Amino acid sequence: MFLSNQDVVELVEWRRELHRRPELSGDERETARTVRGFLEGTRPDRLVAGLGGHGVAAVYEGAEPGPTLMFRAELDGLPIAEVSDIPHRSTVPGNGHMCGHDGHMAILAAFARGLGRRRPRRGRAVVLFQPAEENGAGAAAVVDDPKFQEIRPDFAYALHNMPGMTLGRAGLAEGPANCASRGMRVVLTGRTAHASMPEHGVSPMAAVARLMPALTALGTGLGSDGALGPDFTMVTVTHARLGEPAFGIAPGEAELWSTLRTLTDGRMDGLVERAERLVMDAARESGLGFEIDYHDVFRHCENAPAAVAHLRRAMEAEGVPCDPDVPPMRGSEDFGRFGDHAASAMFLLGAGEDHPSLHNPDYDFPDDLIAIGARVFMRTLRDQLG
Repeated sequence: MFLSNQDVVELVEWRRELHRRPELSGDERETARTVRGFLEGTRPDRLVAGLGGHGVAAVYEGAEPGPTLMFRAELDGLPIAEVSDIPHRSTVPGNGHMCGHDGHMAILAAFARGLGRRRPRRGRAVVLFQPAEENGAGAAAVVDDPKFQEIRPDFAYALHNMPGMTLGRAGLAEGPANCASRGMRVVLTGRTAHASMPEHGVSPMAAVARLMPALTALGTGLGSDGALGPDFTMVTVTHARLGEPAFGIAPGEAELWSTLRTLTDGRMDGLVERAERLVMDAARESGLGFEIDYHDVFRHCENAPAAVAHLRRAMEAEGVPCDPDVPPMRGSEDFGRFGDHAASAMFLLGAGEDHPSLHNPDYDFPDDLIAIGARVFMRTLRDQLG
């Protein structure tokens, strides 16, 4: 074990301090500063800051030539108010680390501490703390940053904690690991009128009422057991607004927000086309203008066989039980962007069968996972680079 008991105690407290002060996507200045301070203590051969925004990467060079392995965690929290009474609960009103990115950072920090004590024999190890994962913008910004060429990997690895799975048990399979998704915002524009004479206006009410069930009906490929088939698609209406909150005005404008989701990127264009056709038809029939724009665009994550094989060998060597048939997550993760540049894989690490779900207001990362995740990463690196 490359971590001492004292290391684990310090890393748990470091994780909890991050939990106390979450920052949202794109605003992770203080989190990045804290991470950079920790990494400086591990004496990396190179430290890259301001990567794709507030991203931070540390590079540990081996003495001999070899491949570059990148291990990634996320910096950002969520705009969710924490309801827990734990001592280290969030001190930032309305914000919380409700997805466990604080724990993922602690795992990567533990791994970096081990690399600081012993470099790989060959190649390079890169630890990347990525900004803006929650809105899907961070990985794209990192890849588009010219500084990414300095750390461009041959293999890329990540993990995500998963409530509902046995604590400390991993899940890893080849192929799709996370779904593709994007947020579709529709604005419908008509004309307001006095509420006593709605016939003098053009209301979007009927169009909104029609679109909500029509969009959700586009979903397909979900088995009765919840399994995702290859043709899986899903549309979830997440927000709707009709006119102004007033009793005297018949509405003349509306917004409808939906999340479009597919198992793979290749299915997304077809779903977008069908959803946009529904909007155009509903607007035309009601005499409305319309605008459509997209936000929080996530590519699907594809686990490459070579990267999966390396992680599985590491788990077996470390005695971490692994489910090889874990289904893809319906949720999205922008780690998939790195698959364009490296053989990549993300595994799930169980947070407990009865643990609060991700994005729940009472969620907190299980500290027991810090050492387990770090051990898997370190064994993966040693097996490939020595």
